[in-house]
Amino acid sequence: MDGLVSESFLKQNPRVVIYNGIDLATFKPSGDSLATKLKYNVEDKFLILGVATTWDRRKGLSDFIELSKRLMHDERIILVGLDDKQMEMLPENIIGIPRTETKSDLVELYSAADVFMNLSEEETFGLTTIESMACGTPVIVYNKTASPELVQTGTGFIIEKGDFDSGCIYLTSKKEIDSHAKQFAYLYKKKYPEDKEIDGKKLMSMDMVEKSK
Repeated sequence: MDGLVSESFLKQNPRVVIYNGIDLATFKPSGDSLATKLKYNVEDKFLILGVATTWDRRKGLSDFIELSKRLMHDERIILVGLDDKQMEMLPENIIGIPRTETKSDLVELYSAADVFMNLSEEETFGLTTIESMACGTPVIVYNKTASPELVQTGTGFIIEKGDFDSGCIYLTSKKEIDSHAKQFAYLYKKKYPEDKEIDGKKLMSMDMVEKSK
């Protein structure tokens, strides 16, 4: 949005981008990852997570289904927020969940996932992406809308829409970023101990030198 304003007739006016925040007391690495994976029978699988309040074409449901055709035998997708009709059309390697019982259950899923994917075409900010990062899980997002602003080297990957080949390559490269991403919430809290929520502007100001210390 700031880039668009800078190209408009308002470009001479002072402007400040104010990012959304999330509650760090809630969204943090939590639970027993193995126990969570056992709950969904994916204890021996590489878990890819997607979360939305409602799923449709704009949120990338069809893209997850296309991605599922390219997964390895030891990889599974869990999608949270599906309705009954959508769950009936899922392939065997995608597990559909209407909703989690509690916010704690969602946090445990974020924490247990090996990678979070946001394949949405329309995001004003991408709260699910930052919630996942706060729980210590790296992300893969499309190079569209606000999502790329949230991802830096070491915390995730950015791919072009429909570039499932790159997406699969990044899935196999996940271990390279895991050690960095799992420190995300800790490092933010260490630098900003007074914060009760992740401040998006402060997040953008943290460079990877800080994140890798």
